[in-house]
Amino acid sequence: MLTQAWKHPLISVVLPAFNECEALPLVIYAVLTALAEEAVRTEIVVIDDGSTDGTRETMRAVRAQHPNVRYLRFSRNFGKEAALSAGLDASRGDAVILMDSDGQHPPSLLKAMLERWRAGHEIVCCVQQARRERLVKRTMRRWYYNMMEAGGTVMIPPNAGDFRLLDRKVVNAIKLLPERNRFMKGLYSWVGFRTEYVPFEAAPRMAGKTKFSWLRLFGLGFTGLTSFTVMPLRLISMAGIVISLLSILYGFYLLFEHYVLGDHPPGWATVTVGIMFLSGLQLMALGIIAEYLGRTFEEVKQRPLYIVAEDSSEPAADVPALARAGGASPRDEASN
Repeated sequence: MLTQAWKHPLISVVLPAFNECEALPLVIYAVLTALAEEAVRTEIVVIDDGSTDGTRETMRAVRAQHPNVRYLRFSRNFGKEAALSAGLDASRGDAVILMDSDGQHPPSLLKAMLERWRAGHEIVCCVQQARRERLVKRTMRRWYYNMMEAGGTVMIPPNAGDFRLLDRKVVNAIKLLPERNRFMKGLYSWVGFRTEYVPFEAAPRMAGKTKFSWLRLFGLGFTGLTSFTVMPLRLISMAGIVISLLSILYGFYLLFEHYVLGDHPPGWATVTVGIMFLSGLQLMALGIIAEYLGRTFEEVKQRPLYIVAEDSSEPAADVPALARAGGASPRDEASN
């Protein structure tokens, strides 16, 4: 017999936001409209990642109309990965849906995601189809994920972002991970669980412009590389071996040229170029090693991922408490 919690599960929708005061009301209304057709209880958790626009005032007006919307504001901008982590910490649902707050993740897919969750999948991951990207960005993305797959221990789908549904047991498992340098797409894959992939096409932004610059994208990508693979270190080692072999071969060639052909090359240009090349390679190797040491330094300090300056509400009394990681979800209880 189905339990009451399973008949009407609580679904949490996490919306990380940075300067999205124009799009947020539209996205929240679209999400509430889409979930109103489902037999679920709903809470929306908006994580304000240190916005400097009118997000705070906008959310006050939204909460006046929709009490099931919760608003958390960071003391400063901590980044999207921290905002996603805060959303998982604050959510109380039997399943948690992560979405962007610009409207590019279509709320019309929520029904299909819930159906797959009810069918037994613990992660429902939306994979973007037909990405409209320039050749340079598309090539760099392909190389990046090939490197992640070759040197990592988990498989991260190239076109899967943060638009996904996580069962409560998955959320609790991710919350157990103590690391500070977070690459959420890697963490979703690392914890495992049964995953279903749903294709989708990104919708146009409902309002505003993107706040995710190339610099932020590069920083996030490098965090992923240093968090889930040692491939950069292996590439440097391979480069050192190749250069050493080439140096030995070139030394034999110079001996042959001197003693067999009788030539006396001056060698100044060769020495200069060789020194500059090896110096650059050494500095690059030290830089990559320093990145890994820097990540270790950040982890050792054990600073919190984020600081909440404002929380609009306290946990409701009728909302079930969080289970331990790996604990049974309402679906599992219903099957017993």
